[in-house]
Amino acid sequence: MNRPDFPPKTTFPKTEDAAPGADAAGAAAGAPIAFPPNSADVIALPNGLELIVKEDRSAPVVSLQAWCRTGSIHEGAWLGAGLSHILEHMLFKGTERRSNSAIAKAVQDEGGYINAYTSFDRTVYWIDAPKEGAAACLDILCDVMMNATMPEDEYAKEQEVIRREFAMGDDDPDRTLSKLLFATAFQEHPYGYPVIGHLDVYNRLTRADVMAYYKSRYVPNNMFFVVVGDVDAAAIRAQVEAFFKAVPRAKLEPVLIPAEPPQLGARARHLEFPTQLSKFSIAWHIPDLAHPDMPALDVLASILGDGRSARLFREIREKRGLAHSIYAYSYTPAHSGIFMIGGDCDPEKRAACEAAALELVESIKEHGVAAAEVAKAERSALSDQLGSLTTMRGQASDLGSNWLATRNLDFTREYVIALQQVTPEQVRDAACRYLIDRTRTSVSLNPKGSAGAEVALHHAPPDSPIQKFTLANGLTLLVKENPKLPLVSLRAAFRAGLLAETAETSGISRLLAASLMQGTATRSAEALADAIESAGGAMSADAGNNSLTVAAKVMSPDLRLGLDLMADVILRPAFPEEGVATERSGQIAAIKEEDERPMSVAGKALRRALFADHPYALERTGTLASLAAIGPAELRAFHGATFTAGNCVLAVFGDVKADHVLALAEELFGAMPAGERPFQSPPEAAPLVAPDAITLIKDKQQGVLLIGYRSVGVASEDRALLELLDEACSDMASRFFLRIREEMGLAYYVGASQFLGMEDGAFLFYVGTDPLKLDEVQSAMQHEIDDLAKNGLTEEEFLRAKKTYLGKHKIQRQSNGSLAHAAALDELYDLGIDHTDKLLAEIEACTLDQLNATAAKYLLGKPAVSVRVMPEAGSA
Repeated sequence: MNRPDFPPKTTFPKTEDAAPGADAAGAAAGAPIAFPPNSADVIALPNGLELIVKEDRSAPVVSLQAWCRTGSIHEGAWLGAGLSHILEHMLFKGTERRSNSAIAKAVQDEGGYINAYTSFDRTVYWIDAPKEGAAACLDILCDVMMNATMPEDEYAKEQEVIRREFAMGDDDPDRTLSKLLFATAFQEHPYGYPVIGHLDVYNRLTRADVMAYYKSRYVPNNMFFVVVGDVDAAAIRAQVEAFFKAVPRAKLEPVLIPAEPPQLGARARHLEFPTQLSKFSIAWHIPDLAHPDMPALDVLASILGDGRSARLFREIREKRGLAHSIYAYSYTPAHSGIFMIGGDCDPEKRAACEAAALELVESIKEHGVAAAEVAKAERSALSDQLGSLTTMRGQASDLGSNWLATRNLDFTREYVIALQQVTPEQVRDAACRYLIDRTRTSVSLNPKGSAGAEVALHHAPPDSPIQKFTLANGLTLLVKENPKLPLVSLRAAFRAGLLAETAETSGISRLLAASLMQGTATRSAEALADAIESAGGAMSADAGNNSLTVAAKVMSPDLRLGLDLMADVILRPAFPEEGVATERSGQIAAIKEEDERPMSVAGKALRRALFADHPYALERTGTLASLAAIGPAELRAFHGATFTAGNCVLAVFGDVKADHVLALAEELFGAMPAGERPFQSPPEAAPLVAPDAITLIKDKQQGVLLIGYRSVGVASEDRALLELLDEACSDMASRFFLRIREEMGLAYYVGASQFLGMEDGAFLFYVGTDPLKLDEVQSAMQHEIDDLAKNGLTEEEFLRAKKTYLGKHKIQRQSNGSLAHAAALDELYDLGIDHTDKLLAEIEACTLDQLNATAAKYLLGKPAVSVRVMPEAGSA
């Protein structure tokens, strides 16, 4: 199961600033926005089980979540063993009514998706599904919570899977840094133990230990269910009551959780790690979530570290060039938490970077903060929390977190209101009270060999169509009206990316995207960040294989501001020398990070072998040599050729009116030069005529295998069938997952994926495993691929994949941002705004024979490239 890379954090949202020339505090306040009151009910069963149900018919989707009030801090005598985490894995291994694979299959038969995560104080199991699958998926969730059997053979196999997860965590610098921070800051409280546990303690666990823990903690009076979506609350209640009618309340032994004693002196641990960058964290102890000082501390975290207008970002990354990334957050659970500043930088700059961060903290303690900065944080909090409510899962997670931590379903709303009462004086007082030397903990990972007007919420109407307009200059505008929440997502898409690059200009699309945020002819980088973030919004840009996109989100009263800022960065970027240098440095750091990740290393090698001299063999991040030759002049030339109206699709989805959006677009984007879309005839890659096998050596503990075949582009008539084949090979009930992970216990992750573009792409299979078992894993993987190519899928696999794919699509349609992004790219690639609907219709209509013929067409007897990444022999 997936679990967070870091402990879940209560992070105050991105800071937002005022438009140039406006009164900052007034601009940040803007028009009042209503935060929706809670409409869920809590039902308490006689046995202590609680049920929270919220009806929301805005999308035909349901999110069902089972919350157990047990996590790594509740493991008692087995503290540090990772009992809660392994139990999270084992609950899906079978029940008294369902076998191991039947659970995932049953969920996917309903078009749903199941997963879980474990944290310090909770274990949460969830299923997202179309509304038709609500009853069946709720029955599955109840069944696994109460009737897990944990077969001995499955336990043995899952132990090995989790050992691979340990190895993955040990290879990951972010996870390693997080574990180091918490272990150093918390000496008595069990937050000092990683959620996954310590390997030596974990290895002593037996199935009997895990089963005993399950029986003691997974009892009705220690759990609750949350259901949000297009459901009937009465029916949900009746189903849960019927299931748990015969399950009695259980004796729940109290677990002693020692409080962390006051820290009386600064602590520091600086370790070497196989990485090219230094990563650091500075933390201070702070109170729990319910403490009256917490709103001020969250505002302080926002002012320091959230967004491009934050003090840390401006001073340390932009002005001084000391860090590639830097941030701040407050982790505020039910127990005492930490206030953290972190980032990554070049090793020789770490000391200066940490010192600069502490200087900014001292400056706030001495001089305080501005009212405008507090106002930005308030607006941002509301925007962030509204954003969390856009999906059924987001709403369910919010309700569950509130209930677990405070037993108040309205806590988020009340907390946002409390945040809006915070004063600059309170922020300064909180900094002086908590961010002091004797409670400070500093940790870092360093390369080896280095020194250490109120808007009412509407009931969502029936799904509105996407409307398409063409401006006089040729720009394509897509608008979708969705007044469910007062939020708007904006996307501007251009053909660019790898197809527009050569070996000499590799990485220019991504560098251009990043440099857009470094200022315009009328606004500095700071002013841009201030303007968007003061309104509770955010703006970013990125480049992919075939496109470059600029994205923004705002609340609906700030639509004009969002479009004005987007037009400014698209039409009038300044590309200042210093700003470009900063982004180039960050992109070089990203290349170095990619070179430390085995899967990334394997993927790059695979594409080079599959595509040879074609642009798809290039890297999105570029190379050290290509980036060295790209400066402001090159970016301006590339921008002029790429950012034309004919090559632009602008999508505006959310709480808007189409005629108003059209008028704004004509006003703000009308001056964009016309131009045409490039790549009308993209270059074709030479066919792969012979197989190739590549082995790369990396100083890591895990082994990675990729096997890739040449495939199709986005416009191919075979795309729908290959999408379905990808789904069938990637889910938790696929033959690859069941054989290599479940039966053989050789992998933590295994599946398939596609590299899609305007030209022919690739279909690939991947697995992460013990490097000593790569030969065995590769043999098993190739056997399954050959069997798939020759014999195809079974009827059961085919139907499950179809239902799962269609179910995922329904779930994804909840987000304006994802809808806008997909529609903009479909239109940009000349597929049409109805392409997604057509693709789904093709998938709905396809047959098993068609799918199996397609599998044979691209896999049977076709040359493949295999790439293995592993440590030196004998070093794993």
